[in-house]
Amino acid sequence: MVFNVRESTRLIKEDFPHEVDIVEHLWIPMSDGVRLSAKLWIPKCAATKPVPAVLEYLPYRKNEFTALRDSIRHPYFAGHGYVSIRVDMRGCGDSEGIMYDEYAKQEQDDALEVLDWIAEQDWSTGSVGMIGKSWGGFNGLQVAARQHPALKAIITLCSTDDRYADDVHYKGGVMLASDMLWWASTMLVYNGRPADPQNVGDAWREKWLDRLEKTPPFIEAWMSHQRRDAYWKHGSVCENYGDIKIPVYAVGGWADGYTNAIFRMVQNLKGPKKGLIGPWAHEYPEVAVPGPQIGFLQECLRWWDQWLKEEETGIMDEPVFRMWLQDAVPPKTDYDVRPGEWVLENSWPTENAKEQTMYLGDLQLIDKPDGGKESLMTHQQHGLYAGVYCPFGQEGDMPSDQAIENGLSNTFTGPVLEEELAILGFPKMQVKLLSDSRRANLAVRLSDLSPFGTSKLISWGQLNLTHRNSHEFPEDVPTGEEFIVTVELDAIGYKVPKGHRLQLSVSPVYWPHAWPAAEEADLQIIKDQDTKLLIPAYTNKTKPEDIAAFERPETAAVMDREIIREAGRVREIRHNTVTNEWVLEDFSDEGCRRLPANGLEYGSTNKNVYRITEGDPLSASVVCDWTLTVGREDWQTRLESTSTMTSDASKFYITSGLKAFEGDKMVYDTCRKFEVERDFN
Repeated sequence: MVFNVRESTRLIKEDFPHEVDIVEHLWIPMSDGVRLSAKLWIPKCAATKPVPAVLEYLPYRKNEFTALRDSIRHPYFAGHGYVSIRVDMRGCGDSEGIMYDEYAKQEQDDALEVLDWIAEQDWSTGSVGMIGKSWGGFNGLQVAARQHPALKAIITLCSTDDRYADDVHYKGGVMLASDMLWWASTMLVYNGRPADPQNVGDAWREKWLDRLEKTPPFIEAWMSHQRRDAYWKHGSVCENYGDIKIPVYAVGGWADGYTNAIFRMVQNLKGPKKGLIGPWAHEYPEVAVPGPQIGFLQECLRWWDQWLKEEETGIMDEPVFRMWLQDAVPPKTDYDVRPGEWVLENSWPTENAKEQTMYLGDLQLIDKPDGGKESLMTHQQHGLYAGVYCPFGQEGDMPSDQAIENGLSNTFTGPVLEEELAILGFPKMQVKLLSDSRRANLAVRLSDLSPFGTSKLISWGQLNLTHRNSHEFPEDVPTGEEFIVTVELDAIGYKVPKGHRLQLSVSPVYWPHAWPAAEEADLQIIKDQDTKLLIPAYTNKTKPEDIAAFERPETAAVMDREIIREAGRVREIRHNTVTNEWVLEDFSDEGCRRLPANGLEYGSTNKNVYRITEGDPLSASVVCDWTLTVGREDWQTRLESTSTMTSDASKFYITSGLKAFEGDKMVYDTCRKFEVERDFN
């Protein structure tokens, strides 16, 4: 999670309407005696006249890990007349207590008490907004659903309304090998970092060891719930959109892993709402890549002024949904900019997106069904060139040329387009299948084939075929009889140029996004009228004069930092021609920095290795290694973790190892082993 700041595109603001005082650390008491650590940016005007507040509530450590990104955003809000508050959640950073899982009820309950505390302060008008990206976007939605009277509006970025269907654990009912263990191992080391002795005193070591001992590997809960049961329904606001009554601004990017939810929220939320989708990865739009970046903090101020200060800003007079319709580009694993144009819609679904239907012929996409059957190729290494599941904008994140992948799957190519085809929304593939196995997966890719032979991934989707009727109540795949399923691909805004061709690729495997089924199923496609590709073809009704341009990105100045070690990324694929094993190794050195403001040094490295042998789905394995440091002068700590995941035909096997060091002395060492039955997975 490298912090990307594009200095060349931003206007750095140093003069604001209000001077700002900073409170580096204070305690917010909870009713059970636990104290949460907070940092406040307070406009001086709040001493004489109460002001609204903006809250960001995260598990990511305000003192160092998010300090750089906090420094460009929270002072900006405070400089415009808001108390901006950054709170570390229970069990994280300097905050007391233990974090037992993500998005737990305790997390929401604590947030409600934080809102109580804000509303009671002398500087507070009692009106609060919540803003957050990823985890902070998730809990903003979840806390909004709890209907605290002080919470007047939220801005949720790169988040989801459905914790099962649209997060880093399962996709289409398939366990995400690329992210399930990686994210669990990430939180294992993140949660293992100690509180700062400068803020908590001599008890830091005792509190650290208690945190290490009591914080569980989250993956044990996640893997114990492989279907969409009550565990995942908790915190999924899609269970009842009506619980959210306050205004919601939902923001994301096409390169992010959470864009689908914005369409659902624009469609289903009943209160005031806005949706914004740019070309961006998993980052705030004023700094995100691919560009263009926008003046997002100015947009936030318009939202806060409207709902927290009750000033008419005109933001609700504008169209509800604004999306960046991307131009075609050659396949690359990272982009600085994605060219395109903004389009506007007042609602979703829109009449401007009409489904076009294409059928499957002999390796072709055709206008009318042609009949016949076709067995799907099964290559366990299919998917290695898919890029990461949720890009942050690092080099190597994006999918590379799909030519190799297309040769490992059944690929159907459409005719040369006689005119541009704009796609906006969710492509779908409805397919009639015949299977010889009770367990099987299906992956579908949609690509843009250029006249030069390069194949650019447009969108993709996958489905655990036992989940074809329900993620909550899976059932065996019927064998020896035909059945129909629909695979919904991720939403996308993309213009396929005249002279290009669409490609549809289908496979039973998609490693490492999909943990493979226990055996290689023989899946056959029945190529009749029930098997078809459905494309949301978009007719752009927006006129250029309808769209007010976003302002140039502005932020406060990023705080001083010293680079101790530069960041770097290596992502490579290897093939052992003797054993026929394929290895994807992804190494990210997120560098090491020192913050002169508080003297803290912090850094991390992460290596993830995905292995699979051709012809053997049970050979799949994932290993995630982390090394993470935090310290100051002669106080230095280090966390090392190794997590592994394998399976056989009936069970998953997981180890979670964690070591902690004070200086060079190891003070904690554990390795938990966990196994769980495969539940239709």
